[in-house]
Amino acid sequence: MLTVKNLRIAFNTRNGASLAVEDLSFEVKAGEVLGIVGESGSGKSVACYSLLGLIPSPPGNIENGSALFLGKDLLGMSETDLRNIRGRKISMIFQDPMTSLNPYMRVSDQLIETVMQHHDISKQEARKRSIDALVEVGIRDVEKRIDHYPHQFSGGMRQRVMIAMALISEPELLIADEPTTALDVSVQAQILKLIKNLQRSRNLAVIFITHDLGVAAQMADHIVVMEKGKLVEQGKTEDIFSNPTQPYTRKLLSAVLTTAKPTPCLSDETQPPFLEIKNLQANFSQFGGLFFKRLINTQKAVDDISLTIRRGEILGVVGESGSGKSTLGRTIMRLVEAQSGKVLLEGQNLLKLSDADLKRARRDFQMIFQDPYASLNPRMTVFDTLAEPLLTHGLATRKTVLDQVNQLLDDVGLDRQSVRKYPHEFSGGQRQRIAIARAISLKPKLIIADEPVSALDVTIRAQILKLLLELTQKHQLTMLFISHDMSVVRYLCDRVLVMQNGRLVEEGKTEAIFAAPRESYTQQLLAAIPKL
Repeated sequence: MLTVKNLRIAFNTRNGASLAVEDLSFEVKAGEVLGIVGESGSGKSVACYSLLGLIPSPPGNIENGSALFLGKDLLGMSETDLRNIRGRKISMIFQDPMTSLNPYMRVSDQLIETVMQHHDISKQEARKRSIDALVEVGIRDVEKRIDHYPHQFSGGMRQRVMIAMALISEPELLIADEPTTALDVSVQAQILKLIKNLQRSRNLAVIFITHDLGVAAQMADHIVVMEKGKLVEQGKTEDIFSNPTQPYTRKLLSAVLTTAKPTPCLSDETQPPFLEIKNLQANFSQFGGLFFKRLINTQKAVDDISLTIRRGEILGVVGESGSGKSTLGRTIMRLVEAQSGKVLLEGQNLLKLSDADLKRARRDFQMIFQDPYASLNPRMTVFDTLAEPLLTHGLATRKTVLDQVNQLLDDVGLDRQSVRKYPHEFSGGQRQRIAIARAISLKPKLIIADEPVSALDVTIRAQILKLLLELTQKHQLTMLFISHDMSVVRYLCDRVLVMQNGRLVEEGKTEAIFAAPRESYTQQLLAAIPKL
């Protein structure tokens, strides 16, 4: 169905041309799933975007190659001819549905527009097809929900809408670009099963782009491995995973987390709790009314949670999106105000502190956020980012701050020469290292890490987790680690708490939870982990 030969793509930069894809060749047959795997920056997405004319030119430039789709070269087509193929013959599921769906348009209007663009039918018939498409991807109460806006859907539901939009024109080839990266394990399992079922029922050809090797093993018939724009290895899925021939492929496979924590727990069970949370309650209130605000609805995000963490312990909090994990961390940090309960850090109730006392106390507890690009100030260099907390809390002077910033860069494995660079000049993994350096700069007693590796590829994720383990050992850190990735929690954490709908479902030592989970919800989370 699709034959790509000798594809070469370059981007013009201030420092000259940078090759993104170099001499890439592969084939996709009808009814087959081709998995393209590799680290971030390996050229996976760029190669597939080029097939549909989605590479901005300039700075992008397709220097060589062909892409024969049903006998016609996609790379040599005019924009008009490509527009007739995009969405009609070849559709795409993008990584982030929230940035791909128009926030100003109802879902119904976006689906209807897609159908009417490629089919000569009435608006009523297009709406009927849209409803059928949403039913097919498993959205309930479609008659009501079809007229909602994208922000009124959860992440998993938005991804289902994207899949419906991609398939509504009955394409012959589907390109799925990291469609489950930011989803929790149970929603990911649902989306993967949905794509697989639709692929089989429609005999679709699929190109599945991912950095998750477990997902690739589950979905693909054939695998293409890419590194720095080049094809490293390709073959049948079982051959690639059982007998990889190239060192890079073996490196990717070795980075997949399948083991327990490699270092012992630093906590002393005879000591009193370092952090103690008692009956914590945090609600989100929804208000309405044209002239006078009135309370419409109250949702319990954290519902009567009690837990303890001992000094030197890493406690994992797991659960699906919407389970209250992140709200729990933000409530401890006083970024979300609690309605009731206590947060005792070495006996001091953080919820009762005044603003001035809270500012001083924040030196002892810091947070690593999920998206470093959003949490780092884009107008501040690495030096300014790391120096600011040191100077604010009086831990450095203008004379000593550079030495301390350089030491932080050494701690997180970044080159000292990058100290004057801005966040956009770093990769995702490097930005996360900067965020970690900022969090440890004040030598805090407690760190709350909120999904710090969820968007990273397997090798970078393994590096960051190893770094966190080394830093907890070196600085005797105590950590609350929030994640939806059960394999990450198993590798990093001493104990695990499982949350569902704001409540605590199960807790225990990590290996005990993985070996014999008591609650059915925990069993479902563990069963949803993609396996090689």
